[in-house]
Amino acid sequence: MKRILIVTGQSGSGKSSALQVLEDLGYYCIDNLPLALLPEIVEKLDQENNLEQLALGVDVRSTRQDMQEFDHVFSLLQKHGAVDVIYLTTRDQELIARFSASRRPHPLSSRFNSLNECIQQEKDLLLPIQFRATVHIDTTDKSVHDLKHVLLSKLGQADQLIVILQSFGFKHGIPLDADYVFDVRHLPNPHWDLELRKFSGLDVPVQKFLESSAQTNEMFTDIYQFLEKWLPAFAEGHRHYMTVSIGCTGGQHRSVYIVDRLKRALEAKWSVQVLHREMKHWS
Repeated sequence: MKRILIVTGQSGSGKSSALQVLEDLGYYCIDNLPLALLPEIVEKLDQENNLEQLALGVDVRSTRQDMQEFDHVFSLLQKHGAVDVIYLTTRDQELIARFSASRRPHPLSSRFNSLNECIQQEKDLLLPIQFRATVHIDTTDKSVHDLKHVLLSKLGQADQLIVILQSFGFKHGIPLDADYVFDVRHLPNPHWDLELRKFSGLDVPVQKFLESSAQTNEMFTDIYQFLEKWLPAFAEGHRHYMTVSIGCTGGQHRSVYIVDRLKRALEAKWSVQVLHREMKHWS
């Protein structure tokens, strides 16, 4: 077996959807097995089946003791292939909204009085697995199609570092899956020019406006030089991806421009994927 993925995260954050996507990508998927049984199951599959890719869904229905012994389970699984942990997370208010809409009980609802308490307790229970996670995905604003795109970006090239450049708006919340966050809200804002407001950072009028600012050019140079210096170190550490998030107020002009410019500067040396998180909000 060449690759094993452990898919876990907060209930309601999209674990089942992620497993469906992985199944479409050719992974043999198993869901909701107790952690303690995983090494035995994987060993049997490895002996009796010619599997290249295996995805295992894990959640808090495993016992607390199993969760605490996750490092031991992880080391046993490594005997059968490269192991990555995908951890899905979602903001608390969005989780509450999803459970209210679906009317399904939280897996911990029989043990705690409120949904909010279930969510907080689940985070604590999952900490031993979260610490091992090599792929973090924030599904707060993502559809199933968005999730598939992110999984393809983060898993598509196992032996090559993928640089994911993400623009976002601070007023919509900081991305939970970012490795680095750069704040560009201090740069001149095209939003206050009525002629530029309707455009995005991908459009020439906004690009010309921002390129005329020395402060914008200095900020871009600093971010670019930082990435040029440190991306090789992450690649040498066998990281599969690096998510760099650039934020402005609304996620339409300044952050989009910096992401687009970074993409053009980096793609000669690196595999680059771009996500504009707030595109649905653009006027």
